[in-house]
Amino acid sequence: MQNVFLKEDCEQFINRMNELKPDSQPLWGKMSVDQMLAHCNVTYEMVYDNIHSKPNAFIKLLLKLLAKKKVVSETPYPRNLSTAPQFIIKGDCNFELEKNRLISYISKTQELGEKEFDGKESLSFGKLTSKEWNNMFAKHLDHHFRQFGV
Repeated sequence: MQNVFLKEDCEQFINRMNELKPDSQPLWGKMSVDQMLAHCNVTYEMVYDNIHSKPNAFIKLLLKLLAKKKVVSETPYPRNLSTAPQFIIKGDCNFELEKNRLISYISKTQELGEKEFDGKESLSFGKLTSKEWNNMFAKHLDHHFRQFGV
């Protein structure tokens, strides 16, 4: 598992992203490459931007019980996994804008470092360890970069 708090690993993610082109095609799934980048940005928006609503207590409990372990473990996501509604991106997105936003979020996370995330509250799962944050960020990026062959 790569570590989003290490500069070298973040550079590898960014290098993989830089291999993407506006016309890159997925090896599986329905998203276009611009939608995939916007989709990956949602995880970071939930951390840094106050634009997504917090789930109510019942939904949060369900997420903790049913999804948390799958999301924060080191086990890779399977292909064609369904996604939560707030992560579904419809319509066209600006490839360069979404790519640059994702690079910025990856860099910001690395610069803030592991200590910033240890015990940090997740909108969906409550407090997570820095290892859980890393697993969630790293395996999500890796999953979608593999989806597009980079």
